[in-house]
Amino acid sequence: MSRIRDNYKTSPAGRFEAWYKDGYDPMDDCMDIHKPAEVSEENDVADVIAGLDLGDTVYDRTTNKALRISGHIYKILSVVLCVVMIGALIWMVQYLPPFGQPDNPVNNEVSERYIGSGIQETGAVNFVTGMILDYRAFDTFGESCVLFIATICVQILLRYDEAEKDPANVRRRQKAATDRIYEPKNDIILQKVSVILVPLLFIFGIYIILNGHLSPGGGFSGGAVIGAGLILYLCSFGYAKTERFFTVRTFRIISLAALITYCLAKSYSFYTGANHLESHIPLGTPGAILSSGLILVLNICVGSVVACTMYAFYTLFRKGDF
Repeated sequence: MSRIRDNYKTSPAGRFEAWYKDGYDPMDDCMDIHKPAEVSEENDVADVIAGLDLGDTVYDRTTNKALRISGHIYKILSVVLCVVMIGALIWMVQYLPPFGQPDNPVNNEVSERYIGSGIQETGAVNFVTGMILDYRAFDTFGESCVLFIATICVQILLRYDEAEKDPANVRRRQKAATDRIYEPKNDIILQKVSVILVPLLFIFGIYIILNGHLSPGGGFSGGAVIGAGLILYLCSFGYAKTERFFTVRTFRIISLAALITYCLAKSYSFYTGANHLESHIPLGTPGAILSSGLILVLNICVGSVVACTMYAFYTLFRKGDF
């Protein structure tokens, strides 16, 4: 009987019962735990222990009165914000038109204007591109700025500080710079396939950008394809070869030039349109590659920003630097 009881304690059912009742983790005996390399030295261990003690003191709500008060304020403000948002939404719902009425906004003159006069006013055969980069160009410019700002924020958070003098951070930065885990393992199959696919991706992305006003596509989708090509090249050949033609300086120049060009082009259009002036920008022949006024230029700007943003995000999250 005792043998059966002992076997039950070591069986999966017995371990599950022990975990359920006492909080015992049945995976404790199966885990191979090693001390991290960063805390192998005595100084690093002392620093980590001191940091843990400081963190326990700072974030202990029972001893830190300021943290306890800020926690209550945060909860109150969260409830107030939710109540205000819910109240505003309910209030706005009361003003929505009845469903199915012929004069509802879904059937108003805006969509009719886009479809009926889009080609004459924008020169773009693709109505979606004409709407995004002409009628709603200011909104698209804001989206491009959001991508650029997001990349800058990620750089601030993840990039290595070259002026950092802390020995632990210096060793970590040097290890990241020389670690082969960030470079391809001489994968001949991946490299040979990339030699074929990367140029095709670049060409296809450029095609999508340049034909965005003629067919489905545009700056966002074409820039995503080019960004994927850059990432594939990086995974195949590593940072050393990629930085021959794309560095952080390249990213800054392309992104800044694209955003400034977009801003100046649409500022001119907004100024002439608001003052009922002739823009003197020919729309060209609808269906031709050189048509639709500034939409082709704006597509190139948006595609450049999207491609740079995709590549920057990947490199920063992968290694913490370009």
